[in-house]
Amino acid sequence: MDVNALLISMGSMGGMGALFALGLIFADIKLHVDEDPRIALVLDELPGANCGGCGYPGCSAFAERIVDGSASITACPVNTADGVAEIAKIMGVEAEAGEKIVARVLCKGGKEQTAKKGEYIGIKTCMAAHLTFGADRLCQYGCLGYGDCEQSCPFDAIKMDDNGLPIVDDEKCTGCGNCVTACPRKIIEIHPISHNLFVFCKNQDDAKYARSVCIKSCNGCKACVKAVDEGLIVMQNNLAVINYDAYGTVTELPTQKCPTGAIDLISSRS
Repeated sequence: MDVNALLISMGSMGGMGALFALGLIFADIKLHVDEDPRIALVLDELPGANCGGCGYPGCSAFAERIVDGSASITACPVNTADGVAEIAKIMGVEAEAGEKIVARVLCKGGKEQTAKKGEYIGIKTCMAAHLTFGADRLCQYGCLGYGDCEQSCPFDAIKMDDNGLPIVDDEKCTGCGNCVTACPRKIIEIHPISHNLFVFCKNQDDAKYARSVCIKSCNGCKACVKAVDEGLIVMQNNLAVINYDAYGTVTELPTQKCPTGAIDLISSRS
């Protein structure tokens, strides 16, 4: 063995290692960014659900956005009033209480109300059924009944009933929006809990076909439009749509003439 060659090799490798180490030290000094200590404090007051309901990929990212001023301290739908109050103290701002928001399933077309076109033997998920033209359901706008929304909820706030429709537990629901994203038919919306009048249908087909696929569908008769002040309920693509900015909370049902019961108060759904 050539001892000189070995010593030269060891010296070269050692020198390169020292050079790289110095480079890393220099980079750490020049590129180091001190993290605002408030981020960790804010993160401790968040629920840690990482549900994405705030619009950010997780609680850590949300905490960073609160501290840099680009997110509201009340944007987390899961946090408690006490948690928001503590974050307000950390940030030195006023804590404003926001109205509770919840998910609303805008469909009454369960197993007993909708027409079938055959037996579906594919993958039992709403997304798979939707991609195969609605599986066994003739309605192309209604609930598919396989519970993707239930599976997506991190708070156990949605359960499928015996009729194949999702039922939301208002007490558990945080309005995180996971169910909205999971539903391929887009029949789930997030609303303030004060919104109590809804059109429980998304069918935009003509009246005759809509009634043939679901006995609970909106058939575009305009009875609800005529029953209220102008602009409170309008027709869009054969479907009644409520203008919540103008309507507010409804205590009496103004649409008793609805022939299908598609428009209803949330407290009197069946």
